[in-house]
Amino acid sequence: MHIAAVVLTTFALVFIAELPDKTAIASLILGTRYPPLWVLTGVAAAFACHVVLAVTAGSLLGLLPHRALQAIVAGLFVAGALLLLRGRPEEEEASDTSPSPRFWHVAGTSFMVILVAEFGDLTQIVTANLAAHYRSPLAVGAGALAGLVCVATLAMTGGQALMRVLPITWLTRAAALIMLAMAGFSLASAISG
Repeated sequence: MHIAAVVLTTFALVFIAELPDKTAIASLILGTRYPPLWVLTGVAAAFACHVVLAVTAGSLLGLLPHRALQAIVAGLFVAGALLLLRGRPEEEEASDTSPSPRFWHVAGTSFMVILVAEFGDLTQIVTANLAAHYRSPLAVGAGALAGLVCVATLAMTGGQALMRVLPITWLTRAAALIMLAMAGFSLASAISG
């Protein structure tokens, strides 16, 4: 298959798989709380790390025992939920004297939230499978990264409109609850084998 076709196929598959994902919700919330371009910098860096992992070592994920993998994923979901809840919006609003966020804080927080939330994710597995199938890691990596960043960008731009309807507190709590539910499903899968 031609390299451009591999990039486009990977982009399409990853884009569709990422749309309903928890990282899109996390990007939305972070983009409404902080300057979107700063958030996108951290989000894109986290996605780049995951794409590199998926392309180079993602296929090794399948070698882990199912129970161990699901237990690790459950722990990562809990960590992602805690990171989302760490900086509560009402606490920020209550204090007018709080310092304005700095670029590295925002980019670092965004990086960590997405890095934790994306481990063992469907798009990471899809990317690893496509890299193994096409044997074109750069083309698959480029398509996957483009798909992930496009979804995050859409989530952040759409988040501004959503914020006019729903308070950030509700969105943050909803995203954290989704991550905790995913942790519960992963833990149940680890226990049941």
